[in-house]
Amino acid sequence: GGQWLVRIEDLDPPREQPGADRLILDLLSAIGWSSDEPVLWQSSRHAAYASALNYLLETGHAFECRCSRSDLAGAGGVHRGNCVSGASTRPAAVRLRVADIDIGFDDRVQGRYMQNLLHDIGDFVLRRADGPYAYQLAVVVDDGFQRITDVVRGSDLIDSTPRQIYLQQCLGLPTPRYAHVPVLTGADGQKLSKQNLAPAVAREQVAAHLPEIAVLLGQPPIP
Repeated sequence: GGQWLVRIEDLDPPREQPGADRLILDLLSAIGWSSDEPVLWQSSRHAAYASALNYLLETGHAFECRCSRSDLAGAGGVHRGNCVSGASTRPAAVRLRVADIDIGFDDRVQGRYMQNLLHDIGDFVLRRADGPYAYQLAVVVDDGFQRITDVVRGSDLIDSTPRQIYLQQCLGLPTPRYAHVPVLTGADGQKLSKQNLAPAVAREQVAAHLPEIAVLLGQPPIP
């Protein structure tokens, strides 16, 4: 009884495949799914992310960080506390300063999920040193902007959710309900995706493959 929205998360131009956004929309159209509101491209939302980032910096929730990978390696790969890098001329990333706090939520598919942000994640990046805004910031800002009440996404993203809940709290935004559904994996246990060269499903094939995909994911059979 709600609305179903489509968002194109195109925040990292060097890693984007030309035409990937159109392929996504074409595949959805082939199975009869269309967004109930105009599709939102994150590449058009930089001003909103900049505003949220400035607020977090002004309120002390975020800070500039010039730590290199070798700096982080000395801390076990996790950033906790203020920037320790002495490289003042290095371009700065912006990180969220996290508290020693357990963030948990009741997932509608996976059940209770809990994470201690300080020990499990550390201060995480909101804007990279080379400029692009991070997924964690953009998705939280856009969930608030689009008044999202329910997020349904792949289980490979469940470990991002506590970070997003904490960021919502810092920005004074509501927390949606979450459902993290299974994803298709290969024999090595890795999610099938462009990163491991899994072939894409063509538009003319997707409708025919849906019943098989549903069975593989443990979903009710599609007639």
